[in-house]
Amino acid sequence: MPIEIKELVIRAIVDETKDEAPSARAEASAPSDRSALVEECVREVLKILERTRER
Repeated sequence: MPIEIKELVIRAIVDETKDEAPSARAEASAPSDRSALVEECVREVLKILERTRER
């Protein structure tokens, strides 16, 4: 008998070290990186929606 998972809960603990300079964090989240990340997320969501419509 197959098992269907309706909901999956993932928890994470983020440990921000105080050694990291604030300027390094600002550089890591540059607008070009952020827009690329958003584009990839949108593509993945659209793929998932297409798969659910096919069923």
